[in-house]
Amino acid sequence: MSGVVGAGVLVGLIALAVRPAEPTRPAPTSAAALATPSSDGVAVDAEWLTATAASQGIPERALAAYGAADLGARATYGCAVGWNTLAGIGWVESRHGALEGGAVDGDGVARPAIIGIPLDGTNRTMAIPDTDGGALDGDAVWDRAVGPLQFIPETWAIWAVDADGDGRTDPHDIDDAAATAARYLCQAHGTLDSPEAWIGAIRSYNDTDDYQRQVAEAATRYAEGG
Repeated sequence: MSGVVGAGVLVGLIALAVRPAEPTRPAPTSAAALATPSSDGVAVDAEWLTATAASQGIPERALAAYGAADLGARATYGCAVGWNTLAGIGWVESRHGALEGGAVDGDGVARPAIIGIPLDGTNRTMAIPDTDGGALDGDAVWDRAVGPLQFIPETWAIWAVDADGDGRTDPHDIDDAAATAARYLCQAHGTLDSPEAWIGAIRSYNDTDDYQRQVAEAATRYAEGG
């Protein structure tokens, strides 16, 4: 959600070509040793988590959040967003929280905080004046995308989910961020079970051809290898 100006929606065969494969589904279990804490009890199978993190090069803590968010979306919204779609977004937006030497810690928080450039209309961005008084992004003039999944403060205010049940919503917490991304994609764009719906959801996150292709390529790679 970096606010980059788009170049139009792909249609027809091009649209079909870039949709990722059917998402691989992490197995739910209430006894997962490395499960993501969740207010609704959703957990990700520990064996699947360890094996998939190793094979795909995704940090386990980030993958746990993507898997739990996918399972939660299926149970809550009837929407198969796919852990691999969330992982594709996480890779493109912040390399799963690892930009510039950072990492997601054991509590699920990206450190140091990931804060984007001012969305002031330059550098191919949309001009988005401040909407949160700088509370999330430290900028009281222009909004900036924040956290490992790069939410704009205004969008976060509407869709934020407290996935880890700590009583607050934090875009820098990958549990909250992944669950919020799943909610946004599913509730704004339906079940995501058609190429058109999936593409519309991804382009609502960042409306450019290049972004759509990057997320689709990463999501497909994760699905095929995970």
